[in-house]
Amino acid sequence: YPNYQGGFIWDFADQVVLWEKDGKKFYAYGGDFNQFDASDQNFCANGVFNAKREPKPHAYEVKYYYQNIWATPVDLGSGKVEVYNENFFVDLSDYYMEWELVAAGKPVQSGRVEELNVAPQQKAQITLNYDLDKVADCIADLYLNIYFKTKSEMGVLPAKFEVAKAQMAIREFTGMEFPVANCETLIDMTIDNSGNNLVVNGEHFSLSFDKKDGFINGYTVYGKQVIADEAKLVPNFWRANTDNDYGASLQRKNAVWENPEFDMKSFVTSKCDDGTIQVVAKYNIARVKGDLTLTYRIANTGAIEIKESFDATEGEEIANMFRFGMRVAIPGSFCNVEYFGRGPVENYSDRKSNTFVGRYSSTVDEQFYGYIRPQEAGNKTDLRWITLSDEGRVSLTIIGTELFSASALPYSQEALHDGMRKQQSHPEFLVKDGKTYLCIDKAQQGLACVNSWGAVPLPQYMLPYSDYEFTFVITPELDIYQ
Repeated sequence: YPNYQGGFIWDFADQVVLWEKDGKKFYAYGGDFNQFDASDQNFCANGVFNAKREPKPHAYEVKYYYQNIWATPVDLGSGKVEVYNENFFVDLSDYYMEWELVAAGKPVQSGRVEELNVAPQQKAQITLNYDLDKVADCIADLYLNIYFKTKSEMGVLPAKFEVAKAQMAIREFTGMEFPVANCETLIDMTIDNSGNNLVVNGEHFSLSFDKKDGFINGYTVYGKQVIADEAKLVPNFWRANTDNDYGASLQRKNAVWENPEFDMKSFVTSKCDDGTIQVVAKYNIARVKGDLTLTYRIANTGAIEIKESFDATEGEEIANMFRFGMRVAIPGSFCNVEYFGRGPVENYSDRKSNTFVGRYSSTVDEQFYGYIRPQEAGNKTDLRWITLSDEGRVSLTIIGTELFSASALPYSQEALHDGMRKQQSHPEFLVKDGKTYLCIDKAQQGLACVNSWGAVPLPQYMLPYSDYEFTFVITPELDIYQ
């Protein structure tokens, strides 16, 4: 509101001290020092910056909303945008604008506007000289990225420092379809139903289901095992609770979703007219008074379309979910991540304005941010696809038929979760077990970055008890050129 002054954030930086225990140095908070001190645990470690004055992931969201230059679309077809100078006393003569046209996540055109003649609290229209005729009409994802930067050194800011930015969609994602293989040109699949597992074999892959629970428990492509030993691809409605979750007691209120039991009612396999094999497993989840159906469609390339459908019981009052999706542990050799969605900083439904849709790559280790008390981290929203690749030639790509969320971390959900009460946890004491933990979600509940003592996300960022459906595709690839 215009009559309110600012939005004040508590705190600027974590109030913690460097400590040592069991030969390891770490940043200690309340309760780490002795058994007598009163403690509010890591409540004084809720800064926008950490103790080393490095920005935390949410610092980038703060920077975005604190920026004083804004760009909005007027007529993107002809390159017209509007620039608003939110400053009260200075014009924009000390800044310049860079722009780039990004098609399918890759820059294809770029330019620069040297003079920004916009007075304080005023707006001006600017026409950018990009050419949409040179961009193929078939590209669904076409964005305009704009950056405002300093012309020269300004106090603590160096020259070419980005002070503001904006992303505008010219053409947006419209969804994808399952890439069914040409079954006439590939060897047919076989089904082995003789043992404890149902096994589907193809020319370059083998996929197995545990017949006791209907979950995928084995997946080998091009001779490479891509599901970790003793792991399964399972439904997932939970997350390692954040500080805000604990502040609102959601670890107790939503506990019904942490480890629900899946009572399998049927498990049916059939061959489809298009040459794919379909496996349908149906479950009752008594704890949440709902039914779940998992439908798998397997192509002879080894690609798997998975549809997860939840049917809630009308009239029942069940707590909100933290997420609706699936998760699996894969070998830690799949340590490289590339994705097309929002990045590069972790982002969530109510903390993603600072992130741009684009193509990004990193390692699984880099995807994890070590909050002073380990918790949910590394999520990416508005994904079109995400690829995990090993150090050899095999990769797995997850494609959404709609925008989806995902994370790939070196730690399990259980390793990052403290349980019903916060513990004296620290990322320096986490132990990697050689696996990569992949979560694939239709959506995840927001973070409620309002306060840490009771606030919950706004209604549009919650996942209330309701019917849900989510379809995604896992497709293996072999790099024949490596």
